[in-house]
Amino acid sequence: MTQFSELGLAAPLLRALEEAGYETPTPIQAQAIPTVLEGRDLLGIAQTGTGKTAAFALPILHRLAAKGGRPPRGGCRVLVLSPTRELSSQIADSFREYGKHLGLSVAVVFGGVPHGAQRRALAAGIDVLVATPGRLLDHMGAGTARLDRVEVLVLDEADQMLDQGFLPAIRKVVAALPKQGRQTLFFSATMPNEIGRLASELLHNPARVEVAPVATTAERVAQRALHIEQGGKRGLLAKLLRGEGVGRALVFARTKHGADKVVKQLAMDGLSANAIHGNKSQGQRERALLEFRTGHAPILVATDIAARGIDVDGVTHVVQYDLPDVPEAYVHRIGRTARAGASGEAVALVAPDETDKLRAVEKLIRQSIPAEDLRQDKSAPLNRPQQAGGGGGRQRQGQGQRGRNNRGGGGGPAPQRHPSGRPQGSGNRRHGGGGAPLGSDAGRRRAEPVDAAPARQDRQRWRDADFRDSAPEPRGGSARQAAR
Repeated sequence: MTQFSELGLAAPLLRALEEAGYETPTPIQAQAIPTVLEGRDLLGIAQTGTGKTAAFALPILHRLAAKGGRPPRGGCRVLVLSPTRELSSQIADSFREYGKHLGLSVAVVFGGVPHGAQRRALAAGIDVLVATPGRLLDHMGAGTARLDRVEVLVLDEADQMLDQGFLPAIRKVVAALPKQGRQTLFFSATMPNEIGRLASELLHNPARVEVAPVATTAERVAQRALHIEQGGKRGLLAKLLRGEGVGRALVFARTKHGADKVVKQLAMDGLSANAIHGNKSQGQRERALLEFRTGHAPILVATDIAARGIDVDGVTHVVQYDLPDVPEAYVHRIGRTARAGASGEAVALVAPDETDKLRAVEKLIRQSIPAEDLRQDKSAPLNRPQQAGGGGGRQRQGQGQRGRNNRGGGGGPAPQRHPSGRPQGSGNRRHGGGGAPLGSDAGRRRAEPVDAAPARQDRQRWRDADFRDSAPEPRGGSARQAAR
């Protein structure tokens, strides 16, 4: 199908799509919309930026308009669960835009703001409610929200909700839903085994729609890794952000404190940036996103959780100032660029104690990331000595970009968790990304197989931990409350 008019959507929806400039459905939309219109449960797997929201919002709005009726007081007809405030707000905005000619009500429920307006909206009844699990449970516990009349349940970014510790909350929400006559839709960018098990519990005879291989990175993203001492990251980041072709840039830090520190350092280097994370108020987060969209502050420094709702076109570069503890987060991070058919560049700044994390990422995405050694002291090898179980092997190339890669240990306090092989050969390649060429071409090594067990342990530790902005910090409460 090449046109929205061929999908069987109601005329008011087609009119809204035309007014918004939508012409042809994306692959996930073309496959998912007819299935959802049939009333089937759905497991949809697609990268961020592929149009997942419209893939479920359009058929849901069509169903509500065709069926008619009023929402129950204190409840809703459609419940969409998402992991963050920003993502919840953007999903709700999409429902409003697509359904503006249908007269349906849409509301959001999340933490960081007073309960009063949310209680009043729930009391009147809502056609489409978009919520984070934590704040929704608060309303359920207070008796201001009922879910016994929900017709459609959507879990968006289901893998991230699972990784961020929302599984118990999701189970409590599902227990309050009708047992019969409910349609359930799962949408996720990656498909870990835990999501498969949760899907089997909640979905009934679902259709599976997958428009990208599991845990793959966007085709139009040019990736590279720059090996640099931790103390050299600040200067390298500033040099990258001043490079030719850098427009809007999204920088990822591991912790909330780290994000604030990067913003202060960029300001000292003459670069305007804002931070967005769980400790920021809702107003601060909205202002940071607005200044990022308008270009007033074209650099946004974010933690993984806060970044889940960043859906801004024209992000030319994603810089990983800190590599994530969980390799799946790498896929989500770089999915913020190369959206809507555009191209983008993803750069990872890799300190000596982060090479294990880089290898875990490459194992997950099944490709080598072209690397450059920009360390001042190149006397320490990038690859660690051969350990038992190591060895060479052929690495599958990814997305048409071939490259040789620096991987391995080399200093730092991190435990040596991954076995690796001895270096095999070297290579020279000129940097051809969107920014200016950086550093020498020395230090490239052939990719070696990576043991996946430590990556699984990382994921398990994250799931078992409190819900934080990617990593524990010395002070402060759980970020679950901040992200509700």
